[in-house]
Amino acid sequence: MIITIAGQAGSGKSTVARILAARLNLRHYSMGDMRRKMAEARGMTLAQLNKVGETNDFTDREVDEFQARLGREEDDFVVDGRTSWYFVPHSLKVYLEADISRRADRVFHDERATERFASLEEAQQALEQRESSDRARYRKYYGIDVHDRAHFDIVMDTSTLAPEEVAARIVGTLRGGTGPAGRAGTSAGPRDAAGDA
Repeated sequence: MIITIAGQAGSGKSTVARILAARLNLRHYSMGDMRRKMAEARGMTLAQLNKVGETNDFTDREVDEFQARLGREEDDFVVDGRTSWYFVPHSLKVYLEADISRRADRVFHDERATERFASLEEAQQALEQRESSDRARYRKYYGIDVHDRAHFDIVMDTSTLAPEEVAARIVGTLRGGTGPAGRAGTSAGPRDAAGDA
């Protein structure tokens, strides 16, 4: 079993991925954590690393080659990252989204974050800049829109959901056994269910 979790910054990707991995007894990999370590090793913020990545692909290539290798060589893991679904195409692909104000509140109050913000407004601006940089880089290097919901088996709005509830819904979809080509879940079913929350 391989589950890839993508989505908007602040939507809960890493937290949900950790919970899912623990519940399903799978390994967990976080591409966001890898990129933050890359930035820290170079004395940069993540935003600065992303900006460099708009003209130099090494900032993404290292992480993306790691993901592609995972998909070829390993099984039974959960990985969270914007491009995880693309580099591990045989995975169950999950996309998480949330209102920008809710996402800004989450990253502003995240005690584990390596980047701190002076206000909610600053956090929201940082999220918007990150999303813009992500779109530009991944279109340039791979010709993909990482926020196109059509790529995913499950799309869930986490604005009003706790991470444990998001993970429980994904597990429920897995156990339901519905979906294309024998895979659990479709984008329509979970999206509708999450939208009612």
